[in-house]
Amino acid sequence: MTVTTRFAPSPTGHLHVGNVRTALHNWMWARKHGGRFLLRIDDTDLERSKEEYVEGIRADLAWLGLDVDGEERQSERFPLYEAEFEKLKAAGRVYACYETPEELEVRRKILLSRGLPPVYERKPAGAPAPDGAAPHWRFRLDHDAPIAWIDLVRGPQNFDPKTLSDPVVRRADGSWLYLLPSVIDDIAMGISHVVRGEDHVSNTATQIQMFAALGAEPPQFGHEALLVGTEGKLSKRLGALGMGQLRDAGIEPIALAALLARLGTSDPVEPVTSLAPLIAGIDFARFGRAPARFDETELALLNQKILHHTDYHAVAPRLPAAIDEARWNAIRPNLMTVAEAADWAAIFDGPFAPPVPDSADRPVLAAAAAVVDSLDWSADPWGALTDSVKAATGASGRALFLPLRRALTGRDHGPDMRELLPLIAKAEAAARLAAV
Repeated sequence: MTVTTRFAPSPTGHLHVGNVRTALHNWMWARKHGGRFLLRIDDTDLERSKEEYVEGIRADLAWLGLDVDGEERQSERFPLYEAEFEKLKAAGRVYACYETPEELEVRRKILLSRGLPPVYERKPAGAPAPDGAAPHWRFRLDHDAPIAWIDLVRGPQNFDPKTLSDPVVRRADGSWLYLLPSVIDDIAMGISHVVRGEDHVSNTATQIQMFAALGAEPPQFGHEALLVGTEGKLSKRLGALGMGQLRDAGIEPIALAALLARLGTSDPVEPVTSLAPLIAGIDFARFGRAPARFDETELALLNQKILHHTDYHAVAPRLPAAIDEARWNAIRPNLMTVAEAADWAAIFDGPFAPPVPDSADRPVLAAAAAVVDSLDWSADPWGALTDSVKAATGASGRALFLPLRRALTGRDHGPDMRELLPLIAKAEAAARLAAV
C-alpha cells in the first residue's frame, strides 16, 4: 500500500499554526514512508471561498518546504458527489428531512430536560413531506453496526451508533456539508492515512460508516490533541496567528517546523537546519493525549538557536552585500532573526559614531589608539591590542575589554572580539579609537 496523506483546508481565510501543524504531520508521514502528500482545497462554500486564500495556502506550504504531489478542488468534483449521493439514496442510506433549525432546537431542549442525549429522532418511514418544502438530507447510521477503529494517536476507539445523530450531509439548497464529500474524495484519491485534530473524532465515527456504505475500506485515522496557548486554554490568538505574521517577525520556516513537529510528543524540541531529522523521527505512537502548548517565546528562542547553526549559503540571498561568510559566522550567535544582520553592516564598515566614553575609560582608549596602527591585522589584532593596552595602563577584565568593545562596535555585548575585530578594516578601527 502506498502511504497517501492529504491536507484539506477551506480557502475562507489564511492558514494559522494549528492548520500548519496538521499539514506538517501529514507531509512528514508521507515522506517518511516514501508516499504521496496531496492538497485538497475544500471550497464547497462557494460564497466564502476566495482565490486569494487558495494562493496563500500554496505559498505558505511552499514557504515551509512542504512540497505537494497533487492538488484537487472540491468545487470541480460536484458531479462525482452527485453520483455517489444517488447511490446512497437508492440504497436507503440517505433520507430527506424537513425540520427547521428552530424545531430541532426545541426538540433538543426537550430531550435534555428529560435527561436524554440530544440525538436526532428519525421520522417514521413514509412520513408526509410538507407542501413545497425542500428537504435537507441525512446519512442513515446503521444502529446494528458498532463503530470501532484503532486510532494512531488515541488507541482503540469505540462508538455506539445509537448515541450519534444521523448527520446532515446536504442542505436544502443542494450545497454539501463537509462529511460526505470528504469521504468520497478520500476514496477517489486513495488516501491511506487521515491525521487531524481531536475535534474530528465524532466525525470519524460517522464517516467510517460512510466508507462502508460506499463499499470502501476506511483509511487509518489519527486524532491529535489541539494546540493551546501559554495561558493553558484554547487561544483565539492561535487561530489568528498566520504565516505572514511569523514571516514578518523574522521566524525561519525550519524553526516553526521544528517546534510544531514535536509539540504534543514525548520527543524534545531541538534546533535543526533541515526537515530530514523531523521526517525520520515522526511516530504517532509518541503523541500524547494532553493539549499541546504553543509558546511564541519558545519559538523565538528556537529560531535564534537555529540561526546559530545556519550555514551562510542558506541565508546569503537575504543578507546585505556587506555581510560575507566570515562576517555571518561571526555575528550569527548574536542574532535573533536574519534581518538583524543588516544592523551589523555599519558596525563593520561605517559610518559609525562611537559613544562618548566615561572619563575612567579614556586612558584605555588613548593607549589603544596609540598602538593600533602598529598591529598586524592578519594575525590576532584583538589579542595584541588588549595585551598592549593592559601593559600600558594596568587595566584588566571588564575595565579593559568593555571600553574597547564600545568604542569599536558601539555595543556592550556581541560576538567574540577576537573573531570580530579582523573583519573591521584597520583604518576604520583606528579612526574609531581616535575619535573617542
